[in-house]
Amino acid sequence: MAKEHYDLVVIGSGQAGNPLATAFADAGQRVAVIEREHVGGTCVNEGCTPTKTLIASGRVAHLARRAHDYGIGTGQVTVDMPAVRARKRKVVESFRSGSENGLDRAGVTLIAGEGRFLDDRTIQVAGGNGLRSIGGDRIVINTGLVPRIPDLNGLARVPYLTSRSILELDRVPEHLLILGGGYIGLEFAQLYRRLGAEVTVVQHGPRLMPREDTDIVEAITTILREDGCTILLGTEATAVRGAAGDITLSVESGGQTRDISGSDLLVAVGRRPDTASLNPKAAGLRITRQGFIAVTTRLVTSVPHIYALGDVTGAPAFTHIAYDDFRILRTNLLEGGRASRHGRLVPYTLFIDPQLGRIGITEREAIDQKLPHRVATLPMTRVARAIETGETRGMMKAIVDTRTDRILGAAILGTEGGEVATVLQVAMMGKLRWQQLRDVAIAHPTWSESLNNLFMTL
Repeated sequence: MAKEHYDLVVIGSGQAGNPLATAFADAGQRVAVIEREHVGGTCVNEGCTPTKTLIASGRVAHLARRAHDYGIGTGQVTVDMPAVRARKRKVVESFRSGSENGLDRAGVTLIAGEGRFLDDRTIQVAGGNGLRSIGGDRIVINTGLVPRIPDLNGLARVPYLTSRSILELDRVPEHLLILGGGYIGLEFAQLYRRLGAEVTVVQHGPRLMPREDTDIVEAITTILREDGCTILLGTEATAVRGAAGDITLSVESGGQTRDISGSDLLVAVGRRPDTASLNPKAAGLRITRQGFIAVTTRLVTSVPHIYALGDVTGAPAFTHIAYDDFRILRTNLLEGGRASRHGRLVPYTLFIDPQLGRIGITEREAIDQKLPHRVATLPMTRVARAIETGETRGMMKAIVDTRTDRILGAAILGTEGGEVATVLQVAMMGKLRWQQLRDVAIAHPTWSESLNNLFMTL
């Protein structure tokens, strides 16, 4: 088998690998991208793009049912799930085509198939045209994560859903059971409740989203229950049985065991690194105990000419963080810089409604790190824009350093919470004091203007 040689080989066409491949090709280098399924990675195909498109449909259904709150009369609200899915597919296809066209315009060779290391410079690709041997002076791993499937008695015999397969439903489940009270599980819980399903979330821990502050989690739990979701905390799934449309989940809580019946089961207990078929040991790559590709802060693996980007390294699993990894490698490998992950801020948004926008550290982390701090909180019931739009659920919270008066972190649980949190992120980057946000003139009445009121509480 003749080896095809490239200056750069990228395994996985995600939101870090694609722009890196394009940047190298634009610099005149010969580049190949290996992709076993869909160009664009998780974000475009089974993550951000499809889920947020579906969530938009769910919000429209929710607002239609609330129309009378605003003095508007409507008829019965119905959900055409095939049409909802078709809209999602159209958006995904447009994003995917854009990614493919971008690689093509740059002259990147796209190789369809699954890559497997033979040694530290050779990748064997198995695809529809048989086996190919691909060699690279530099190799970049961008394979991401896949859903983690728990060792639950009976699960292998039940037609369960994952965060990927649930996107292709052409019907609204009668009763959706969800294993896992993390970010993915909660977004789907509220979405399908709004589309008309009965929803039960089973969370083994004492609260949802254990990384967030207790007051924020309590507010989110209240919101989901107000929307009609059943939230079972401190509840362990012990077994599952049944067939399509008739699934029984056995759970244990407080020493008591009971059965819950549902039509569908979504498994959303986390994600694991997608390295099973990669054969990383053949390349001499070091793997962490959790299965991630070990890298330095400059994204170099244990093999100097092999790099890894994004989720597969154990970085926060967000598209924008993977894209920032691309920037680091572009800076270092093409521009001769010394960019690093060290000290970067990690924003994220949970796309329930209202959104949770997060930046920086939590109050609990400030306490654990023994940082001298103060906490500002403000309920959305005191925000003018929230009152005017009838969206008063949620709260705002910011942690500030008492020595410097700078912002350490914030949680904005409210409509467009992710956008408001971005304002705080920029303030943190600019090292602004909280008093400056309290006193700056922000256009009225906007969501961001509520930052004046938040910091007035200090």
